[in-house]
Amino acid sequence: MMNNIPKLLLAGAALVAIAGCAKKAPEQLPPPPPTPAEPAPSGEAPPPPVQSGVVPGSREDFMQSVQADRVLFDTDSSDIDSQARPILDSQAAWLAKYPNVRITIEGHCDERGTREYNLALGERRANSAKNYLASAGVDASRITTISYGKERPEALGSDESAWAQNRRAVTVILN
Repeated sequence: MMNNIPKLLLAGAALVAIAGCAKKAPEQLPPPPPTPAEPAPSGEAPPPPVQSGVVPGSREDFMQSVQADRVLFDTDSSDIDSQARPILDSQAAWLAKYPNVRITIEGHCDERGTREYNLALGERRANSAKNYLASAGVDASRITTISYGKERPEALGSDESAWAQNRRAVTVILN
């Protein structure tokens, strides 16, 4: 065993010497090399610049570009009225710019009426908005609908003001 001690000390000293030769990381890294801008393929325009952090074709872009994400309805109605048309027209124009974007239209109702009645009315409202967008040139396969009936009120309360806000169809961007 005594013969092994000098060998162990020699091996330990060699490890310490080798460890002392290791490179240390620099205190400050050099800047990365500049990346050249990629030219757009011939015949294609470069993508529009991102303004104020909003990505073109995103939900945020939709909300900034259209008049509103919702249309309102009269009591027991699913008719698209003169106030809803310009809103849906602005949505159709935005959707025409982004043909890969898919949407869901949610149909909602106020608290009055049975659950079943309101689910059916919410479905009619969502489908009315969908049909309007389709007639304005949006591919109907990009649009899904869902009815929430009276289950997701926008405004709480049991008065005409709250009910008016809850009778709506809301367009939701999916991608």
